[in-house]
Amino acid sequence: MSTDNVQLERRGDVATLRIDRARALNSLDRDTLLELRTRIAELGREPVRVVLVTAAGDRVFVAGADIAAMSQMSADEARTFSALGHETFDALESLPCLTVAVVQGAALGGGCELMLACDLVIASEKARFGQPETNLGLLPGFGGCARLLRRVGPALARDLVYSGRLISAEEAQRLGLVNRVVPHDGLAAAATAWADELALRPPLAVARAKVALAAAESADARTAARVEIEAFASVFAGEDAREGMGAFLEKRTPTFRGR
Repeated sequence: MSTDNVQLERRGDVATLRIDRARALNSLDRDTLLELRTRIAELGREPVRVVLVTAAGDRVFVAGADIAAMSQMSADEARTFSALGHETFDALESLPCLTVAVVQGAALGGGCELMLACDLVIASEKARFGQPETNLGLLPGFGGCARLLRRVGPALARDLVYSGRLISAEEAQRLGLVNRVVPHDGLAAAATAWADELALRPPLAVARAKVALAAAESADARTAARVEIEAFASVFAGEDAREGMGAFLEKRTPTFRGR
C-alpha cells in the first residue's frame, strides 16, 4: 500500500517525516496511518539522530482523524482504527532517536496526539492546539488522554478533553505542551537549526535517557529507579561516554559517534 501521503527525506543525521494530505487538511485516515507506520519502521532501521515531524500547508499541521471516514464506522471498525493509531504513535514514541514535531498551524485531535508522541515540539506563533473530539460526541482515540495527562497534568488534561477548547501557542508553551514558539515565517529555519544542534548530542545517551524518562512517566518509583540505573550503567560500555568525559577533562569539544 502506498498513497504518497507520507514522505521521508534525509539530510545527514537528520530525517524529515512529512504528512502531505493537504486536500483533507492532513487528516489521518487508515491508509495514511498505515503509511506513517511504514515510514516509522524505516526510521527504526536508519542510523538517524533526529527526526522532524512536519506537515504540508501553512494553516494546519494535522486537523485530526478523518471525520468523513469515521462517520461510517461501526464500533468494531472504530476499535480497529483506534488500535492502529495507538500502534503507529507508540512506534514513533519508541524510536531511539529524538523526534521533534514542527507545528505550523492547527494541531487538533489526532494531530495533537501525533505531536504528543514526539519528544519535543517547536511551533509557530500562529499554531493552535486542542483535543476537540468531545465536540463531535467522541473522545481522543490515538493515545491522547494518557499522553496529554502526562505532558500537562490531570487538571489541564481534563479541561482540554472535556471542554474541547483550543489553546494558543503562547498558552501551550506556558503550560508545558510546547517547548519553543517562534515567528511563523522563521519556523522552518528554527526547526532545522534546532535539529542540527540536537544531532550533535550523544545518540546512545539520548536513547537510554528516553527509556529512563519513559519509565519515570509510567512506572512506579522503584521500577523507574532500576531502569535509570541500568541505563546509566549501559552507556559506560560504549565509546561515547569515554569520549564525553575525556573531552571534558581535556577541555575540548567531544565528537560523539554513536558507539
